Amino acid sequence: MSPLLFRARRAVVDGAERAVSVRVADGRITAVQAFDADAAGAEVVALADDEVLLPGLVDTHVHVNDPGRAEWEGFPTATRAAAAGGITTIVDMPLNSVPPTVDLAALRVKQAAARGRAHVDVGFWGGAVPGNAPDLAALHEAGVFGFKCFLLDSGVAEFGHLSAGELTEHMRRVAELDALLIAHAEDGEIVEPAPHGRDYAGFLASRPRSAEDSAIATLIAAAAATGARAHVVHLSSSDALPLVAAAKAGGVRLTVETCPHYLTFASEEVPDGATEFKCCPPIREAANREALWRALRDGVIDVVVSDHSPCTPELKRLDTGDFGEAWGGVSSVQLGLPAVWTGAVERGIGLPEVVSWMAAGPARLVGSRRKGSIAPGRDADFAVFAPDDVFTVDARRLHHRNPVTPYHGRVLRGVVRSTWLRGTPVAGDPRGALLERGTA
Repeated sequence: MSPLLFRARRAVVDGAERAVSVRVADGRITAVQAFDADAAGAEVVALADDEVLLPGLVDTHVHVNDPGRAEWEGFPTATRAAAAGGITTIVDMPLNSVPPTVDLAALRVKQAAARGRAHVDVGFWGGAVPGNAPDLAALHEAGVFGFKCFLLDSGVAEFGHLSAGELTEHMRRVAELDALLIAHAEDGEIVEPAPHGRDYAGFLASRPRSAEDSAIATLIAAAAATGARAHVVHLSSSDALPLVAAAKAGGVRLTVETCPHYLTFASEEVPDGATEFKCCPPIREAANREALWRALRDGVIDVVVSDHSPCTPELKRLDTGDFGEAWGGVSSVQLGLPAVWTGAVERGIGLPEVVSWMAAGPARLVGSRRKGSIAPGRDADFAVFAPDDVFTVDARRLHHRNPVTPYHGRVLRGVVRSTWLRGTPVAGDPRGALLERGTA
């Protein structure tokens, strides 16, 4: 591979937007130089004046479901969609694949399913389920980036949820390993069965903010008691933000993510029967959405990742529009950057902040030293982004397996024109590598 020089009048580097030339050799960034730096010995990749060079995004919350439920999604389709959205690294959730990634044997099955079939680099979360605390050390040693648990029924029988006592047991083990525990934080004692029908308001009422607030308080208490690192996935309740801020100020090792759909949609706008919007926790009111945006700007929320959680159209009950029966999950891995950028522009937020939430922050969350920024020594992972282009989402043209998404028909700002993985454009044959904690 010959050396490359990416020349961009606009690039996000060191938390700011500036003109640079980025020199690349053997898949790594070797130098970040002035825009007019000498290109001697390198092939020049010149960005257009309306393009911005971004670091490849890092999405640490993707359900690929492969193997076992590959009709829902698979590594070839999920990673092609990720690349089309400017994402060069994903970390795959330990469910809803079969087997779930709760022991070393299951991890090897998952790795075999991904090997040679991914268009971007792939890492893995392990699972924390009842009875598997003794398995965490082997998974940690094998390179998982941390452990995912549920604090209520996960929705799939093969991935059990932790009681408060089991949570503390697992977090003690996580603390011993200096690992990371990430939690789906809703309180099953507060969540009610979703009522049948086409009315979104009924589903929303069944999963109130208080369910998230209660579970997050439980997680914070366990993290404080054990000293373990904890992370709240897909925060949707703005009422939990004071709890989070106080915990961080008090020294609890806590981070929090939210998702593009919570920053884009509002419950008041969800049409009757539009089960493509169903996710858990749910999309809440417009005022709640605005509070999440403020928390991002204030640093209370750390990162934005997709929670791409697809299924077949049949499981979404698109024929009946019954929120009580439909699978909960939003398909959006290809659309996260334009969705967040659209909202950011409306609120006067710049690309450096978006990059910090969607590239640098997630890389830092999983301890990656190679991903998430444009700097010497990092992988030459880039997204070439046209921030002023506007398009209308057509679910049938997206790359994930099933043509279902709540973004269908929505006008978004920002188009990824190309994605580069370790100095090579993502196109054609899959070139993604399998990542391990400590070497990624």
